[in-house]
Amino acid sequence: MDARVIRHPRVTEIENLPSLIARDGDLAGTVVQSVTIPAGRVDWAAARLDGLVLLGCTFEDSAEEQVARQRGALAFPPLPSKPYSPYRTGLYTPAELLADRGDGLSVDEGIYRHFEGSGRHQSDLIEALAQRIHDHAIDDALGDLLDRWENPPVVGIMGGHSTLRTEPAYADAARTAWLLGQAGYTVATGGGPGTMEAANLGAWLASVADPAVLDEALAVLAPAPHYSSAGHQDAAERVRSRFPVGAESVAIPTWFYGHEPSNLFASHVAKYFANSIREDRLLAVADAGVVFTPGSAGTAQEVFQNAAQNHYETLGRTAPMVFVGRDHWERRTHIVPAIRAQADGRPYAELITCVDDPADAVAFIAERA
Repeated sequence: MDARVIRHPRVTEIENLPSLIARDGDLAGTVVQSVTIPAGRVDWAAARLDGLVLLGCTFEDSAEEQVARQRGALAFPPLPSKPYSPYRTGLYTPAELLADRGDGLSVDEGIYRHFEGSGRHQSDLIEALAQRIHDHAIDDALGDLLDRWENPPVVGIMGGHSTLRTEPAYADAARTAWLLGQAGYTVATGGGPGTMEAANLGAWLASVADPAVLDEALAVLAPAPHYSSAGHQDAAERVRSRFPVGAESVAIPTWFYGHEPSNLFASHVAKYFANSIREDRLLAVADAGVVFTPGSAGTAQEVFQNAAQNHYETLGRTAPMVFVGRDHWERRTHIVPAIRAQADGRPYAELITCVDDPADAVAFIAERA
């Protein structure tokens, strides 16, 4: 079984009406998700329904829904209107999240405001249920994406959300991701600004073989260095316009930090409500290793969570932990010495390194593939 995302190979997932109709009534052991079912398209009285699960489906004929339920279909009904779809069947894209809702807010901003206004930590039961179902759907869609990609080696890149676009750490993260892309790896990040944006940027530009493309992009971004700077998003959109076709990468952000904008350079966005689930999933998909660039407490948390996964082999494997920036990791925070001490005598002790050059980080991962 894939250790990164739980899959259920014996269950057939149906996510659109043509696929449902093509089953010709043989719906045993299937999960139908978020499909509007017109009247008369399925003979529910004669269909095979043992083990059928309906997630957020809408029947245009309520009598047909009653027949399906009476014959054993387990139906999770649509939930009250939300600014997000709990039963969505795919990941987000930056364009979808940035789309104007018509009230001056983007879809992303609207969901965040709803999240804040609905209690954040203590939502009512229906809201909490809707958020959990949504995050389950994102889990499933992320697994589907990895399956479509035929489970490529994924490297996570972690670092500070407030890293300026003009800082060396930003350029290092972008170059690391670009080199990983050139070497055939897929990049995963936390999806926000700072280092996360840099890594998705480098991964996007890996479609271009000339490394000078990074300097060109950084020059465009430099006038708006922080995510709160005027023109921050406009600068990113100019880079996307200059390089409209990029390599794929995945961002895994959360509305828990919804005040931070999702960056524009990931091709796929797995955005969660629950930060704890998001953190675990981000580290779990990075089966080929994790690169840590300088960050604050959040990045340190990810370091020790990743170390625990390696220490106990909770994912059924160990993977490289690569730290870029020796002054930060070895001398200022002493985190690498602490991790090395914890790993002493364990197999993953040989998978820890600290470097200054992104090329050395990528080489270390490639040598241990």
